Amino acid sequence: MSTFAENFKATVSGIILLSLETSSPVCSVALHRLEDGSLIGQSELRLDKSHSTHLTVLIEQLLANTGHQLADLAAVAVSDGPGSYTGLRIGGAAAKGLCFALDIPLVAVSTLQALAAQVAAGTARPSTWLYCPMLDARRTEVYAALYTHDGQQVLAPTPLLLDADTLAEQLATRAVLFFGHGAAKFQALLGEHSNASFLAGIEPSAISVGQLAVAAFHRQEFQDVAYYEPFYLKEVYTTTPKAR
Repeated sequence: MSTFAENFKATVSGIILLSLETSSPVCSVALHRLEDGSLIGQSELRLDKSHSTHLTVLIEQLLANTGHQLADLAAVAVSDGPGSYTGLRIGGAAAKGLCFALDIPLVAVSTLQALAAQVAAGTARPSTWLYCPMLDARRTEVYAALYTHDGQQVLAPTPLLLDADTLAEQLATRAVLFFGHGAAKFQALLGEHSNASFLAGIEPSAISVGQLAVAAFHRQEFQDVAYYEPFYLKEVYTTTPKAR
């Protein structure tokens, strides 16, 4: 008699997961095989404020270029935040729309965790190092977290006001690699530090979102599509129009 696990495994053979990354100015999409987590293809556009008009086009083109169609999707993964409020809303709405229409599960992946996994996989740092993704939150603030080389969370995603003493406790005892489009602000404030290293040019990618999402899919860590909201981390800032 086949078990539930065997049946579940059988359903992912030959079908795919679509991942969306819209938390930053980079609009990125990727396809992974659920059976083995291998990358099928990816596409991205580095054009500010392009997500609302280009995300669905990128998805359609990627599916067509890889010989797939929407019916092949077994799940959609989305970068959960923190990040751009507008970008996260666009990515979340697109993911929910696809999941509703296709009746497939939604997987949410932490933007900062995916960014850390992306860097950890691509660097040859000692396993004792900590990885600190930093996303710009305007002025002297960033969204940041700390992870070990194997993805264990040391500091949960949090908004940090930057100064020369930020993360001083961690830097006193561990080497930390900083990256993401908010890290340059911290580097300017911190200056030279024996335990701090900085890596430039790192942007969130749907590839790393998809890699983490494949594992989450097999653990059946799904979101409630009807009630899912991105992890904004902070309240959306709005202004009230002045009275005439």
